[in-house]
Amino acid sequence: MNLIDDDAAYSALKSHDPRFDGVFYVGVTSTGIYCRPVCPARVPRRENCRFFASASAAEKASFRPCLRCRPELAPGHAPMDQAHRLADRIVQRMDEGLADEGAGLEEIAAQFGLSSRQLRRIVQQELGVSPIELIQTRRLLLAKQLLTETRLPVIDIAFASGFSSLRRFNDAFSTHYRMPPTSLRREAAAHPAKLHAADTSTLQLGYRPPYDWESMLHFLAGRAIREVELVSDTSYFRTVRLGSHTGWIKVSHAAARNALQVEFSHSLTPVLPALLGRLRHVFDLTARPDVISAHLMQDATLKKAVMQKPGLRVPGAFDGFEMAVRAILGQQITVQAATKIACRYAEAFGEKIETPFPELSRLSPLATQVTRSTVDEIASLGIIRTRAACILAMAEATRSGSLHLEPGADPEATIAKLVALPGIGPWTAHYIAMRALRWPDAFPKEDIAVRNKLGGVTAKQAEEMSQAWRPWRSYAVLHVWNSL
Repeated sequence: MNLIDDDAAYSALKSHDPRFDGVFYVGVTSTGIYCRPVCPARVPRRENCRFFASASAAEKASFRPCLRCRPELAPGHAPMDQAHRLADRIVQRMDEGLADEGAGLEEIAAQFGLSSRQLRRIVQQELGVSPIELIQTRRLLLAKQLLTETRLPVIDIAFASGFSSLRRFNDAFSTHYRMPPTSLRREAAAHPAKLHAADTSTLQLGYRPPYDWESMLHFLAGRAIREVELVSDTSYFRTVRLGSHTGWIKVSHAAARNALQVEFSHSLTPVLPALLGRLRHVFDLTARPDVISAHLMQDATLKKAVMQKPGLRVPGAFDGFEMAVRAILGQQITVQAATKIACRYAEAFGEKIETPFPELSRLSPLATQVTRSTVDEIASLGIIRTRAACILAMAEATRSGSLHLEPGADPEATIAKLVALPGIGPWTAHYIAMRALRWPDAFPKEDIAVRNKLGGVTAKQAEEMSQAWRPWRSYAVLHVWNSL
C-alpha cells in the first residue's frame, strides 16, 4: 500500500472515516469477506485483518466482496473508477444549481464534455437511477430540510428547490413521502426555527464532541482575507459563491447541542446542500476526535498537547483554488505577512458584493479571473515573480480541469500534480492536501516550526518520527503548531 501501512489502516478502519473510502480495503480472514473502511459491520480483530490497496488485490487473495458495504461502489482511484468519480462530480454540480428546472440534460452534460446519452448511462450505471430521478430526489431532500428547519413560505421552498410550480411540488412531495408538504410545516411550527432576519434562515450541523471551537476560530482569524472573511469573538462570516449563486454565511457554536449554527442568506437557498457540504469540510465536522486523540496520545511527544485540546480539528477549505493560492503566498514567510498579501490579491481580483456587514464586501477570486491577468500584474501586488507565475499556472490548471482541489480527490496523484507545477514543493503540496483535499495523513515534513518543535530535527527525521502518528498526521501537525 502506497499511502498508509497496515497498522495505520487498522486505526483508520476503527474510525470509519469516509476520507479513507477507496484508499484501502480490508479482508477478514475469519469470514473470507473484504470490506470498505466505512462498512457498518463490527470492526474485526486486528489479527483477522489483511489490508489491500485495491478491490482486485483482495479478490486475488480469494476474499469475497461484502454485501453490506459493496466494495464496488467505493470511490476508487484506478482508471476503471472514472465513471464513479464523474457521477459524484455530476451530483455535486447539480447541488450547486446546474440542474435547474429549465436546464435540459444536454446543457448539464455539456458541463462535463459529454453527450446527454453518455450522461444518462453513467448516472444510471453508477447510481442506479436516471438523471431525472436523481434531480428529483435532490430537490425533495432540499425541500424537506427547508420545510422542517426554516420559516420560508411553502411556495418559496417549491421554487427554491427547483420546481416550476407549486402544484408540481405538491404532487412530487405527496407521491414521494406519502404526505403533503404542509404536514412537515405543521411539525416545524411546533419547534420554531431561529430566524434572525427576513432574508436569512438558520440550520444546524452536528458533530461528535469534543469540539475545540476557540482554536478553530483562532486559526481562521489569523488567516482571514479582508472583505471576504470576518472572524469575531464568537463567529465566522464569509461571502459565498456557488455556481451562479452568491451570498453570505455566519457560523456560530451551539455547544449545548453539539452543533454549529449556520445562518445563510436566502440567495444561497438553491445551493444549500453544496453549501452545507463545504461547511462540513471547513469545520471538520465528520472527524472522530475520540479515535484520533486516543491514537495520538500513545506517542509521548504529543500526549500532553492532545490531552490539553482533545477536540482540535483540522480546518478545511471552502474553495480549493483559494486555499492553493494561500499556500503559495505563505511559502517561507509568516502567516501574518502572507495574509496581508492575500488581502491585496483578493482586492485586485475579487468581485464586489453587498452584504449587511460593511466588513464583508468582496467575493473570493475565481481561477478564470486570475487567468486573464499576467505575471507582471500579479507581481505588482507585492508578490515575488516566481510565486506570481506559480499562481498563474495553478489558476490555469484549475480552470482547465486538469487539477481538482476538492475533498475526495486522490491525494497521492494530486500531490504529484501539484509538485509538477513550477514553484510548488512538497511542503505546499501537503499543506494543500491537508486542508483542500481533507487528507487526514498529510505531513509537511519540511515545515520549520514542526521540525523545531520536534527538537530541531531534519525533514527526514521528522518523517521518521511521524510514522507513529499515521493515519492522523494532519491532526498531529495541528497539535504541534498549536503548542508552539
